[in-house]
Amino acid sequence: MRIGITYDLKSTEPLSADLPDDFEEEFDSPLTVEAIAAVLRGLGHEVLFLGDGRELLQRLLSDPPELVFNIAEGRGIARSREARVPAVLEMLGIPHTGSDPLTCAVTLDKDCARRVVLSDGVVCPRGVLLRPGEDITGVVENDPDFPGFPALVKPAWEGSSKGIRSKSVVEGAEDMRAVVESLWRDHRQPLLVEEFIAGDELTVGVIGNEEPHVLGVMRVLPLRPEERFIYSLEVKRDWENRVRYECPARLASNDLEAVREAARRAYRILGCRDVARIDFRLRRGVPYFLEVNPLPGLNPQTGDLVILARHMGWSYERLIEGILSAALERLSVATLTNVAR
Repeated sequence: MRIGITYDLKSTEPLSADLPDDFEEEFDSPLTVEAIAAVLRGLGHEVLFLGDGRELLQRLLSDPPELVFNIAEGRGIARSREARVPAVLEMLGIPHTGSDPLTCAVTLDKDCARRVVLSDGVVCPRGVLLRPGEDITGVVENDPDFPGFPALVKPAWEGSSKGIRSKSVVEGAEDMRAVVESLWRDHRQPLLVEEFIAGDELTVGVIGNEEPHVLGVMRVLPLRPEERFIYSLEVKRDWENRVRYECPARLASNDLEAVREAARRAYRILGCRDVARIDFRLRRGVPYFLEVNPLPGLNPQTGDLVILARHMGWSYERLIEGILSAALERLSVATLTNVAR
């Protein structure tokens, strides 16, 4: 099979001084793209490097592949940027791995995603959306949805922990004002202010479709005690010195099953396909949904899903093959259904 890979690569040039240092945090390196390609070649497939943007459109129109392995995040700050490649592929009738445009758009918008999972009974931290320029004092003092302090402030339309720093946990109004104004300046989008959940930081890997399989639950534990530990960008960039990954997470059996069930429910209600990584905080037996990533990082050394899979006994090759197999099975079922009609 001829399989194309869609992706966005980090720039080889220094970022402009007016951009935040995490502007391209979610983009991939050539190492990741080549690692995926190597697995696909090992499975007997021909691999095409498609990239993203105008070059992608030209290549799809001139020499379309039979299937696309999509890891493209989309450039810019628009809340639907992760949906662009799936939308183009859907329009051209080219099948692809991963979620469809609607799911990719909904899940990048953290406020939208939390509203959807709440509708299916998944618990979320209390939270309120702050639009650029909105009166912070009025929200803190008068909005019934304001969660109180401590609170976590984060960009509403970002992935890969962009904008989530150690200072993102705020203890009071003045503290919050400084963080909010800084994030508005750097990320130019609404912010989600959520209740800080003091509990275990968990991430869950899920693969499949009709009966999604929970690959594993991983707990992220700080190497040094922190009163307000969050899995911030600073931590992720220095993970070998800052955290320990415990997988399978050593939780009480009922807590573990609650997390698994919450992950399956979120995966289904959001319409995820083939693979996703879903983040929770666990407090007193209750898993609080934080976000879902339908395009989880697949860096062979540092990707959280890759690390989780490795702890569960899955090689990198098996993980990539598992994602591909889930997509091919889904597409086969869809084809058979259409033929039957």
